[in-house]
Formats: sequence, C-alpha cells, structure tokens
Amino acid sequence: MLSGKSVSKRKYGQARARKVLSCALLVLGVLGPAPAVASEALQGRIGINRVNLAWLSDEDQKRVLSEIAASGATHVRLSLSRPVDKSIAALEIADRLGLRILLEIQLGNKDYYPEGTVPRDGFDRIWDVQRLSDLDLDRYRAGLRAALQAIDRKGIRLDVVEPGNEINYSAYNGDLLVYRKPGQRTPRSVGEVADRDAFARGLDAYVGAVRITREELRETVHSRDAALVSAGLSDMSAGEADQRGMERLDPGEVINLLRARGIDHLIDGYGIHVYPGRRTDAALRAKVKGLLEFCQAANAGKPCWVTEWGIANVARSCPIDDRDRERAVRAVRGAFEALMAEGRLAAAFYYDWDTQPSYGVWRCGELSPAGAAAIAPDFAGAAAR
Repeated sequence: MLSGKSVSKRKYGQARARKVLSCALLVLGVLGPAPAVASEALQGRIGINRVNLAWLSDEDQKRVLSEIAASGATHVRLSLSRPVDKSIAALEIADRLGLRILLEIQLGNKDYYPEGTVPRDGFDRIWDVQRLSDLDLDRYRAGLRAALQAIDRKGIRLDVVEPGNEINYSAYNGDLLVYRKPGQRTPRSVGEVADRDAFARGLDAYVGAVRITREELRETVHSRDAALVSAGLSDMSAGEADQRGMERLDPGEVINLLRARGIDHLIDGYGIHVYPGRRTDAALRAKVKGLLEFCQAANAGKPCWVTEWGIANVARSCPIDDRDRERAVRAVRGAFEALMAEGRLAAAFYYDWDTQPSYGVWRCGELSPAGAAAIAPDFAGAAAR
C-alpha cells in the first residue's frame, strides 16, 4: 500500500525528498532544460499546477519549483500575472530545472484594459473581475509582446500557452454576473445570460486575443512552435451555480460559440477543467467521459487539454491518509488514458501542488500517494490495493 506509512517510513521519505531536492538545486545551477519525454506524443502531457508564483519571494519560487522537479514531475502549468517580471523569474527557474512549461496568461491583468475601467462587482463573495468585453486588444498585444520577448531573451522555451482561464464562469469573466444574493436560478444557456450582448462582445475580444497570442508567439525564437490552447473552461454544474449565485455556461456550449468565431483556425486544442468530486470508480469514469464528450482526435476536430483537474482530501493529519483520494485519482487517470489513446485528450495537469489545502498534493513535507499517481508520466493503470 502506498498510504498509511509508519512514522519511521515517513521520516525516511522526507529525508529522501530533501536529498533529491538538494540534487535539484544543484541541477538548477548547472544544467539546462531536459529533453522531451519520448512517449509524450503517444501518451500526452501529464503535469501539475502551481500558479501565482509571482506573489512569492525569489527563494520561495526556487524552493517550490525545486520540490516539483524533485518529485518527478515533467510538466508544470504556471501563470503570467502581475508583477510580470516576477512571473518571468519563476519561468526561468522552471526552465533551468528542466520542467516543460504551460503558461496561462491571466486576462485579469489591469494593464490590458483602458485606464479607469471599473471591474464587475463580486459583492464580497468573489473577487471583482474585469469584463472581457472591455479588453483592449492593442494594450494586450503590447503587454504580451513585451513579456514574450523578455522570456525569449532569457532563452526560455514555452511548451504550451493558454490565454485566459474559465471564461465561461463569472469568477473570471466580468461579462457574467454575480448576483447580490445566491440561491436564484442561473442561466442554462447563452440566451438566458443577463447581458448577452456584452458576453458576445467579450467572446469576440477573446478570439482576438488568441489571434494576437499566436502572432506574437511566432515572433519569438524559442517558443514560436508552442502549442496554443483555449482558456480552460469551468465544469461547474448549473445547480452549484444557483447555490453560489454566479452565472456560468456549459463548456460545450461555449466551445461552439468560440468555434463559430473561427477559433479552430488559431488553436491546437480546447482547454477544460475537471473536478468530478468523490464518486465510485465507475461514476468517475462516466463523469469524465461526459464532460469531455466534445473532444475529438486531430483528424476530426480538436482534442481537449485538461489544464486543471483535482480530487479533494480534507484530512490534515500527518502522515496523511490518502487512500480514498488515490483510488479516485487512479480512476480518473484511467479515464484520461483511454481518451489519450483515442487522440481525444492531449494533456492533464493536476490542481494543485501546495496552495489549496484540500486539493494540494505536497503534504507533510513530501508528495502524497495521490499526488504521485496524479503526475506519474507513465501511469500504472490499476488502482492501489
């Protein structure tokens, strides 16, 4: 069994983790990026999230990314957020550690909007957020160009770029409302969105931003061939949206709206997030299959990229009991592997490393058993016994 270790074994694991971490720090000083994973084309990219590193000190950035590299992870989803120079510093560390980078561009950056633009109110239940319909594409191009060129001058290669995040959900798209009081019925389709015209303008602006991203990537030396993925969409249900009092739309509907605007000519895949909850193995597989029903192999459409997925474990004890979550993680990984074998899924990045108490996998000074199963490049397949 991978979980339920004795205290002595856990201390051994922590000591080993520290030794591996020391090696990673040595590598940080002397080596460049690792070569591509040989089986990636067949199995897809498997990675971990650690966004908002720009908010950490240089030493904490190095510590977190070195832990990730020492864990055996090969791919990491990082974010380009304010302060941008600190985001780029984290990218440089990750690149030198040999981690392959999926860069999420946070569209909430106020530098991409006209001065004086007022964000949509979250009524203290969620952060206030910019409206996509207010996005200034000239400002976006200028800011992105400066960032990409700075990244390129450092010799950093981006593997994948993902402009935006959960644009089908009001937490990240101000064209969708947060109600003053939760509990009332929220939209089930775009025709029921409170400000449908603004939402449509926001999608137009979003496709414009994707086009600019593609153009600016082509102007780089090291990242000109990076894959481009549309914003990972929230899988929140209508019932949960009602409880939260926050507008959202189904991922499949928003993908169709983006396709009608020509996004398929610009991207390599559709981003989506998968948080299936705690269910039986069969129910988990069915949930994943239903959520990713619109994903297609490259010869029939566009594959999906799961840029966030996660299973919660609310336990806080050390050593952690991760058996139930490990079982669920293996069931989800099995569903992902089946879709990857069909060419309908290109990547799966677990959320997250250490920032979310329930979803985080860096526990008690080491990678939890569920975390090891979530990010293993070569998936064993069978659930732990």
